[in-house]
Amino acid sequence: MLFSREYVCYLAREVTKKFIAAEMIETSQLAAVTERVHAAMVEELGLEDRINDEVRAILEQYSDEMRQSGASYQEMFKKVKNELVRKYKAVL
Repeated sequence: MLFSREYVCYLAREVTKKFIAAEMIETSQLAAVTERVHAAMVEELGLEDRINDEVRAILEQYSDEMRQSGASYQEMFKKVKNELVRKYKAVL
């Protein structure tokens, strides 16, 4: 993940406070709302990590073919990652 877990917790608290201050949400359970915001942020920020793991798994399957053809791992990583980003309609 791009950010530390502590920073994501801080961001979730601040986002929740700003939503309440702007009267975008109303709640009597601040901790529960903050936890849900935190979970959503962790899920979204972990997307790139999951995509990278999937790319590695795909490239591992084709490692012999890549070695025989002399393909660059870095180039193939970028290409496969771009395809998966388009497939998942992710914004990285």
